[in-house]
Amino acid sequence: MGENQVISVLGCGWLGLPLAEQLVRSGYTVKGSTTSPEKLELLQQKGIEPYLLNLSGENQQIHSINQFLEADVLVLNIPPKLRSDGGKGYLQQMHTLVKALLESSITRILFVSSTSVYQDLNRIVTEEDISFTDELEPDNMLLQAERLFQEREDFVTTIVRFGGLVGGDRHPGRFLAGKKHLPNGDAPVNMIHLDDCVAILSRIIEQDKWGQVYNACADSHPLRKDFFPKAAENLGLAPPEFDDMKETRFKLIKSQKMKDDLAYVFLHPDPMFFF
Repeated sequence: MGENQVISVLGCGWLGLPLAEQLVRSGYTVKGSTTSPEKLELLQQKGIEPYLLNLSGENQQIHSINQFLEADVLVLNIPPKLRSDGGKGYLQQMHTLVKALLESSITRILFVSSTSVYQDLNRIVTEEDISFTDELEPDNMLLQAERLFQEREDFVTTIVRFGGLVGGDRHPGRFLAGKKHLPNGDAPVNMIHLDDCVAILSRIIEQDKWGQVYNACADSHPLRKDFFPKAAENLGLAPPEFDDMKETRFKLIKSQKMKDDLAYVFLHPDPMFFF
């Protein structure tokens, strides 16, 4: 992909901001959105053309959205708030965005998704296993959002399903510290470091890998009962305690397709060394 291309990063938060910074360093023209007015100056200082955008609510700043979408590539990085409303608000935002995209110059979309879209199959899980979500949970909001972009002929979309996001100011030691009687201690964790997230998304853009679906999790999958106590102790916090269970529900996410297609080697392959 040519470095004179314009890339719009929708959602310059924990992942979107360092990604936008990396794209600026790589020579791209980068637009970045935030919902926080106080963050606009920060984006400007980092060489990112700032936009104040919120796809929720009645006032969706159509003019600003149209300007923001005057680009070649859109990186869609809005985490769904599935716990608050089951993802209904998120899905509505995605419909609003698609409507705006149909009037834009964007032809390629990089959709940041999550491995939470997969069912617990108690085995290794690959991209093809999305068929079980289709069958068992067809109303899954994240899956519906993915399909909303995949099925359009107006643009081509690559989806990256990340595992648990850690790194930067997101330390896994805080996730379960001090909690007791936790289930699924023998389940493997599916984690990925911020550095790898940025590198993988950048490489997809650089190599023009469009129309793909990739899983992205670190190579190693330590057990929850080993990983989370070590992470908590690293911060000097009380370690969580897991109950012994007769049955464990889990999925072990494999990223071999992404590694092969992008010739990618993880910067942080083992979550036990994330901290």
